[in-house]
Amino acid sequence: MRSGADRLIARVVQVFGAARAHHGYLFANARGTRMKLVVHDGFGVWCATRRLNQGRFFWPDADASLQPPTLTQAQFEALVVGLPWQRLAHMQVITRV
Repeated sequence: MRSGADRLIARVVQVFGAARAHHGYLFANARGTRMKLVVHDGFGVWCATRRLNQGRFFWPDADASLQPPTLTQAQFEALVVGLPWQRLAHMQVITRV
């Protein structure tokens, strides 16, 4: 997590071939307690950092096809605040027992 915006966007270009404008790229540390978001807005690069004092981020697993995991806006917002983004669909339903 020592990398700045320039090194992170260089890593994106190395892995994906190009950084697409108006796309965000998430990076996390090995413990899952810190996350950096790099956004290429078409003119430059923005970098934001989020650190949890307690708990961990629930990070998506990459599949074997080397496609980056994609998140909906609701899943991304849940991930950023540290909620279990995988269970959002189940959390919106109230059932009576």
